[in-house]
Amino acid sequence: MENNLFDNEKLARIKNFFKDDIFATETTGIDIVEVGEGYAKCSMALSKKHFNAANGIMGGAIYTLADFSFAVATNASDVRTVTSSGHIQYLSGVKGDTLISEARMLKDGKRVCFYEIIIKDNTGVLVAKASMDGVHLTT
Repeated sequence: MENNLFDNEKLARIKNFFKDDIFATETTGIDIVEVGEGYAKCSMALSKKHFNAANGIMGGAIYTLADFSFAVATNASDVRTVTSSGHIQYLSGVKGDTLISEARMLKDGKRVCFYEIIIKDNTGVLVAKASMDGVHLTT
């Protein structure tokens, strides 16, 4: 990962924080792979439950992976952040059996943040690109 941001302790802490996000972690099966300052990498092994009626991967499953990756990246610090808006572009059909997302911070402000999320499959096909904006919550 870039700039040696990978930290096993931080990874364990963020996995523990998101363990109750049942939809993302259990229903869709998303796994947090790496986490760093303004960065997260997640994966989702695909199964029959991810397919739509046209025998492609459901757009909602791909969007969930993007949104969850954003959540992991933005909540890796002690500042709680929620998605305020998101936009996704579906670029190609999935060829592999696993999706991998990487969320990277573009800008972080006092109240808002902006991220880009790239989703590829395990064969290297660029499947989707998302832009997510978040709002930092205050106590």
